[in-house]
Amino acid sequence: MTRPLTRAAAAAALMLGMALAPLVSSAAADRPAPAARLAASDAGSHFVALGVGKSIALDLPADIKDVLVADPKIANAVVRTARRVYMIGVAVGQTNIYFFDAQGRQIAGYDIAVTRDLNGVRAAFRRLLPDSNIAIEGVGADGVMLSGTAASPAEAQQAYDIASRLVGDGTKVVNGITVKGRDQVMLKVTVAEVKRDVIKQLGIDLSGSLNYGTAVVNFNTSNPFSASGQALSDTAIAGTWKNVTATLRAMERAGVIRTLAEPNLTAISGETATFMAGGEFPIPNGLSCDTTKSPPVCQAQVSFKTFGVSLMFTPVVLSEGRISLKVMTEVSDLSMENALTQQVPGSTQSLTIPSIQTRRAETVVEIPSGGSLAMAGMIQEQTKHAINGLPGLMRVPILGALFRSRDYINHETELMILVTPYVVRAVAQKDLSRPDDGFADPTDPAAILLGRINRIYGAHGKPVEPANSYHGKYGFILD
Repeated sequence: MTRPLTRAAAAAALMLGMALAPLVSSAAADRPAPAARLAASDAGSHFVALGVGKSIALDLPADIKDVLVADPKIANAVVRTARRVYMIGVAVGQTNIYFFDAQGRQIAGYDIAVTRDLNGVRAAFRRLLPDSNIAIEGVGADGVMLSGTAASPAEAQQAYDIASRLVGDGTKVVNGITVKGRDQVMLKVTVAEVKRDVIKQLGIDLSGSLNYGTAVVNFNTSNPFSASGQALSDTAIAGTWKNVTATLRAMERAGVIRTLAEPNLTAISGETATFMAGGEFPIPNGLSCDTTKSPPVCQAQVSFKTFGVSLMFTPVVLSEGRISLKVMTEVSDLSMENALTQQVPGSTQSLTIPSIQTRRAETVVEIPSGGSLAMAGMIQEQTKHAINGLPGLMRVPILGALFRSRDYINHETELMILVTPYVVRAVAQKDLSRPDDGFADPTDPAAILLGRINRIYGAHGKPVEPANSYHGKYGFILD
């Protein structure tokens, strides 16, 4: 049973406590006061990103007694209740905030990064690029970093353009976007051209002499073919009547040239691929001589000009099945038209440098996968008609044909360039065929006696041609 203290006992207890107080204070002074000595990394600090002028509310697990803000100019903490605090971003920068309880123990720690407000950009990404998962974070004072994955290169470029517009300079944007499964595009280009040429030449040359008493008149007519520049051949029919010799030059040429080129090329979406099948021919650029030696040593300077079939294109897959193409295709070949002939110095030989006929097209088109588009086309017809002769006499009906020549040229060209892109995937090698599949050199008896230049072989123990197989021409034809 507890009994209440008497006044004497209470007074004695009070005097005893006052006597022991110095001893207790001295002992406490000898021991260090307890304090939380934890670094930011050991305290389990959490990273919090805030926009300028934005705030976040936090509920802490214990009552707050003390708050430490490293740089109040960057961020600030407002304690509303014992366990609820509001952190506000003030200016762009980084700082940290720590919360302590009444015993000095750390309740929580936060590393604060205050950047420009990016929530509007994040909302724009979610609205405009629903198939992509792109995140944007602030870097430094005025930079941003893009990360995540994009559904296509076009969406990745769109996100980069939005971020560049936000910071005002594309160099301040760190682009870490990864494109999911970049598409590969195969482009098939068909260049088909047909040229028809018709040349007709008709001329009569007269030569002889007329005697009138003691006077002798010599005459000679040689009318040129000015439309083509020269006669097609030296073939002629000559006849003589008395002192007059007539030479009939009648020639006609008809030709057809067909050009078909189908280059195929594959490239990753957004990358550039080139293709060239042709050759180079030399063009002399003079001589380079070393006059310090005796005799001088000379070396011919030669440059090379390419010709053939070339293709360069840059595909960009915009969406499923739609492709934007930047295409440049060219077909060129050597031609003796407009060729340059030069005389070799110190020699009687001449050097002929051929010209190049070129068909080139360069454009940007948008085509669905598997669709074809006529990228370029041309129908050209050129006609030349020239008559040369002796003035006056060439106009005489019927007999005027003896004093003139006629040269007629007609060129017709029809050209078309078709492009067909395909979104392709890799396949196994066994699913592909080569031009030399089924080809083998013939045996000597077959080549010598039968005139064969190739033979077709099959697997061992199996017929070369299976039953009920297709009969007819297919694939690559070897004559």
